[in-house]
Amino acid sequence: MTEASDLAGLTLLGHKAGPNKRLETFPNRHPERRYVVRLETDEFTCVCPATDQPDFATITVEYIPDHKILESKSFKLYLWSYRNEGVFHEHVTNKILDDLVAALEPHWCHVRGAFNVRGGIAITVEAEHGSRETPA
Repeated sequence: MTEASDLAGLTLLGHKAGPNKRLETFPNRHPERRYVVRLETDEFTCVCPATDQPDFATITVEYIPDHKILESKSFKLYLWSYRNEGVFHEHVTNKILDDLVAALEPHWCHVRGAFNVRGGIAITVEAEHGSRETPA
Protein backbone atom coordinates (compact mmCIF):
# COMPACT_ATOMS: atom_id res chain seq x y z
CA MET A 1 0.00 0.00 0.00
CA THR A 2 0.95 3.62 -0.30
CA GLU A 3 2.81 4.82 2.76
CA ALA A 4 3.30 8.34 4.04
CA SER A 5 7.01 8.02 3.21
CA ASP A 6 6.04 7.59 -0.47
CA LEU A 7 5.04 11.25 -0.50
CA ALA A 8 8.40 12.45 0.83
CA GLY A 9 10.15 14.50 -1.80
CA LEU A 10 7.05 15.13 -3.92
CA THR A 11 6.90 18.90 -4.21
CA LEU A 12 4.46 19.30 -7.10
CA LEU A 13 1.57 16.98 -6.23
CA GLY A 14 -1.09 18.83 -4.27
CA HIS A 15 0.44 22.24 -4.91
CA LYS A 16 -0.03 24.93 -7.52
CA ALA A 17 2.76 24.58 -10.05
CA GLY A 18 3.60 25.69 -13.56
CA PRO A 19 5.56 24.13 -16.38
CA ASN A 20 9.01 22.84 -15.45
CA LYS A 21 11.48 20.09 -16.31
CA ARG A 22 11.50 18.43 -12.86
CA LEU A 23 10.35 14.80 -12.98
CA GLU A 24 9.39 13.48 -9.55
CA THR A 25 9.19 9.86 -8.50
CA PHE A 26 7.93 7.74 -5.65
CA PRO A 27 9.04 4.27 -4.50
CA ASN A 28 7.93 1.16 -6.36
CA ARG A 29 6.46 -1.20 -3.78
CA HIS A 30 6.73 -4.15 -6.19
CA PRO A 31 10.28 -4.01 -7.62
CA GLU A 32 10.42 -7.82 -7.83
CA ARG A 33 7.58 -7.85 -10.39
CA ARG A 34 8.12 -6.75 -13.99
CA TYR A 35 5.00 -4.81 -14.94
CA VAL A 36 4.37 -2.10 -17.50
CA VAL A 37 3.24 1.43 -16.65
CA ARG A 38 1.69 3.35 -19.56
CA LEU A 39 1.10 7.12 -19.70
CA GLU A 40 -0.48 8.82 -22.69
CA THR A 41 -1.56 12.33 -23.60
CA ASP A 42 -2.87 13.82 -26.82
CA GLU A 43 -2.23 17.35 -25.54
CA PHE A 44 1.52 17.67 -26.18
CA THR A 45 2.61 20.82 -27.99
CA CYS A 46 5.91 22.35 -29.01
CA VAL A 47 6.87 24.65 -31.86
CA CYS A 48 8.87 24.22 -35.04
CA PRO A 49 12.37 25.60 -34.40
CA ALA A 50 12.46 27.21 -37.85
CA THR A 51 8.95 28.62 -38.32
CA ASP A 52 7.60 28.93 -34.76
CA GLN A 53 4.45 27.14 -35.97
CA PRO A 54 2.80 24.93 -33.33
CA ASP A 55 3.19 21.16 -33.48
CA PHE A 56 0.76 18.84 -31.74
CA ALA A 57 1.37 15.22 -30.77
CA THR A 58 0.21 12.25 -28.81
CA ILE A 59 3.00 11.20 -26.47
CA THR A 60 2.91 7.64 -25.16
CA VAL A 61 5.35 6.41 -22.53
CA GLU A 62 5.62 2.81 -21.43
CA TYR A 63 8.14 1.61 -18.90
CA ILE A 64 8.96 -1.28 -16.60
CA PRO A 65 9.88 0.31 -13.28
CA ASP A 66 12.73 -0.82 -11.09
CA HIS A 67 12.75 1.07 -7.78
CA LYS A 68 11.01 4.30 -8.86
CA ILE A 69 7.63 5.22 -10.36
CA LEU A 70 6.92 8.46 -12.20
CA GLU A 71 4.54 10.84 -10.47
CA SER A 72 2.04 11.81 -13.18
CA LYS A 73 1.51 15.49 -12.29
CA SER A 74 5.23 16.15 -12.58
CA PHE A 75 5.15 14.45 -15.98
CA LYS A 76 2.24 16.65 -17.08
CA LEU A 77 4.14 19.79 -16.03
CA TYR A 78 7.29 18.46 -17.70
CA LEU A 79 5.47 18.00 -21.01
CA TRP A 80 3.84 21.42 -20.61
CA SER A 81 7.32 22.98 -20.42
CA TYR A 82 7.81 22.23 -24.12
CA ARG A 83 4.77 24.30 -25.17
CA ASN A 84 6.80 27.30 -26.40
CA GLU A 85 10.06 25.49 -27.05
CA GLY A 86 11.35 25.18 -30.61
CA VAL A 87 12.42 21.59 -31.15
CA PHE A 88 12.38 18.96 -33.88
CA HIS A 89 10.15 15.93 -33.31
CA GLU A 90 13.06 13.50 -33.33
CA HIS A 91 14.97 15.53 -30.77
CA VAL A 92 12.13 16.06 -28.32
CA THR A 93 11.10 12.39 -28.35
CA ASN A 94 14.66 11.30 -27.55
CA LYS A 95 15.05 14.05 -24.92
CA ILE A 96 11.89 12.86 -23.17
CA LEU A 97 13.30 9.32 -23.13
CA ASP A 98 16.68 10.50 -21.80
CA ASP A 99 15.05 12.52 -19.01
CA LEU A 100 12.75 9.65 -18.01
CA VAL A 101 15.64 7.19 -17.91
CA ALA A 102 17.68 9.60 -15.77
CA ALA A 103 14.80 10.08 -13.30
CA LEU A 104 13.49 6.50 -13.16
CA GLU A 105 16.42 4.18 -13.93
CA PRO A 106 13.83 1.73 -15.35
CA HIS A 107 14.40 -1.79 -16.65
CA TRP A 108 12.88 -0.65 -19.94
CA CYS A 109 11.32 2.53 -21.34
CA HIS A 110 9.70 3.33 -24.67
CA VAL A 111 8.57 6.79 -25.80
CA ARG A 112 6.38 7.29 -28.86
CA GLY A 113 5.72 10.75 -30.27
CA ALA A 114 2.95 10.66 -32.88
CA PHE A 115 2.91 14.17 -34.34
CA ASN A 116 -0.10 15.51 -36.21
CA VAL A 117 -0.02 16.10 -39.93
CA ARG A 118 1.64 19.34 -40.94
CA GLY A 119 2.55 20.12 -44.52
CA GLY A 120 0.82 16.90 -45.54
CA ILE A 121 3.17 14.67 -43.53
CA ALA A 122 2.66 12.99 -40.17
CA ILE A 123 5.80 12.06 -38.25
CA THR A 124 5.99 9.35 -35.61
CA VAL A 125 9.18 8.91 -33.60
CA GLU A 126 9.84 5.98 -31.27
CA ALA A 127 12.80 5.76 -28.91
CA GLU A 128 13.63 2.95 -26.49
CA HIS A 129 15.96 2.18 -23.60
CA GLY A 130 16.79 -1.22 -22.14
CA SER A 131 14.96 -4.47 -22.75
CA ARG A 132 11.33 -5.36 -22.16
CA GLU A 133 12.30 -9.01 -21.75
CA THR A 134 13.24 -10.51 -18.40
CA PRO A 135 16.97 -11.29 -18.31
CA ALA A 136 17.75 -15.00 -18.40
